[in-house]
Amino acid sequence: MQNNIPDWHRRGNYIPHRENKSFQTITFRLFDSFPASVRAAMRRELEYLKGLPDDEFKIARCLELYNAFSQYEDAGYGCCFLKDNRIAQVVVDTLLFFDGERYRLIAYCIMPNHVHLLIEVAPGWSLSQILHSWRSFTAKKANRILGRSGPFWMEEYYDRYIRNDEHFANALEYIRMNPVKAGLASEVGEWPWAWEMPDKGIFWKRGYFGRSFE
Repeated sequence: MQNNIPDWHRRGNYIPHRENKSFQTITFRLFDSFPASVRAAMRRELEYLKGLPDDEFKIARCLELYNAFSQYEDAGYGCCFLKDNRIAQVVVDTLLFFDGERYRLIAYCIMPNHVHLLIEVAPGWSLSQILHSWRSFTAKKANRILGRSGPFWMEEYYDRYIRNDEHFANALEYIRMNPVKAGLASEVGEWPWAWEMPDKGIFWKRGYFGRSFE
């Protein structure tokens, strides 16, 4: 696959996502993981951000926005469809399907209303392509299992490219500790829907696809 990927991708005319970066940490959420009033406030702020240039300043503002609203994630707000083991397994199976081909999974954690991941993106694939594939397939299959229709995932997702060793370690620690901080597990490794690469310490020095931090 030819690498003809622009450096920025904007989904839904809102948050710009940085492409062409090897290592990425990602969060995507169920459609109702925030209260309606919070979603409305987020949408107003995103409308403002839409008019700004796609640059690092805009990314920083988006990061501040998501940090401000992230308290609702671990509070388990909304329908929390991912608590259903059938749905969580659909997400895991989907993540594993192209692992080692389009990307390499380094760690993931499936929480009741959101998903955290750390991945290395394969050359020739964009993060937006990967996210679209995951979210489209899982939404259709989960809705079929649940006997429902309509939105499943929130339109916007959060991503942050990994800049250096310290950033990598911090992102990994956040993912592995998320179930503990949310009170779903008493220690790392207890939550059944979390996983991290056993040899990650060696892996991230060279990358599965022979890439390094860029």
